[in-house]
Amino acid sequence: KQYLVKNTQKVTLNSQLCCSIPYDFSEHKNKHFKEYVGNFFSCITMNATDTVIQLAQTHKTKPDPNGLVFGTVFTDHMLTIEWSLEEGWQKPHIQPFGNLSIHPGCSALHYAVQLFEGMKAYRGPDNKVRLFRPMINMKRMLKSAHRACLPSFDCAELLECIKKLVEVDQDWVPHSDSASLYIRPTFLGTEPTLGVKKPNKALLFVILGPVGSYFSTGAKPVSLWADSKYIRAWRGGTGDCKMGGNYGASIYAQYEAVDYGCQQVLWLYGDDHQITEVGTMNLFLYWINEKGEEELATPPLDGIILPGVTRQSILELGRKWGEFKVSERYLTMADLRQALEENRVREMFGSGTACVVSPVGRILYQGENLHIPCEGSFSPLASRLLKELTDIQVRHQTHNTLHDIFYRPI
Repeated sequence: KQYLVKNTQKVTLNSQLCCSIPYDFSEHKNKHFKEYVGNFFSCITMNATDTVIQLAQTHKTKPDPNGLVFGTVFTDHMLTIEWSLEEGWQKPHIQPFGNLSIHPGCSALHYAVQLFEGMKAYRGPDNKVRLFRPMINMKRMLKSAHRACLPSFDCAELLECIKKLVEVDQDWVPHSDSASLYIRPTFLGTEPTLGVKKPNKALLFVILGPVGSYFSTGAKPVSLWADSKYIRAWRGGTGDCKMGGNYGASIYAQYEAVDYGCQQVLWLYGDDHQITEVGTMNLFLYWINEKGEEELATPPLDGIILPGVTRQSILELGRKWGEFKVSERYLTMADLRQALEENRVREMFGSGTACVVSPVGRILYQGENLHIPCEGSFSPLASRLLKELTDIQVRHQTHNTLHDIFYRPI
């Protein structure tokens, strides 16, 4: 990798960052040239080639992939990368999985200066381990970091660090079409101060764990509780970033949904009860719209909606097929109720990394159960999308629209 070009004062890092350095790069004048450049880039990003690997002496027993509960089992190793304003990014460390030591006054604990990502590694029938569109996750994480006033990093370098971690723990990737290895990068402010300000210290870490089906119903349609008294996000807020506070604040409403006999919350927004997201998923409505057109619709990315990787992939697949209209548009509960009364609704489903595609069977809204058409456990389009995405994720099908799939042979 070439970080700089001789006799120029411009340095470009992975075509993503370009900055000027007031320094004479002439080799015969600067004996500490390499040291200077190395120190400069440590201020900008971590360097995957500097990764220090310490292997665990003992290994955990790997669970049966058929009995996995989401987020309860973790692998033998983790990745940690420290950052400080004074020294920049430190060397990445892959080390045995264990507890973190964090100052009780750090901003992550007091003011939710924290964010995370979620992605998966899959094992195909050819025994290769693959990540699905990981660069989209990295770019979204960088956007969230900017919003949280956490330090910037180079997406490609962080991805290389994560790939090294997955390679170390590759035996944890389940030999199963219904299970995968969940990857959870997390980034938090760690400066030991109670001041409400941009942190001068931070920690980026990544943990892994095998996962099965996200919902207790498996592939069965989920039920939703729609009530406008709770709001997940608002314009000008952080709803389009993957921050922990967005999710922690939603737990209370989630349990109220359970009290009403539903599994998830259908988040509404505004006086017209705009449909936004489903629990932790993006939402899709497959229907005959007001103009009589067959349409797959999802709410637009207006600052309220999280730009999901699966959401983007479904939109790209639908447009590639060219069999129906694909739209990013506003949808209200009045639109949905009227369409149900006129038998224009074909399917509704959520999408996300954890569940991939999850059909919706019922919505409790203003005391009325709205039943969404669903043939068996999976409706036709949701089933088709699930199969198409799973085939790409597990079997590495070639797709022009899904071009940035990464895979690493074992």
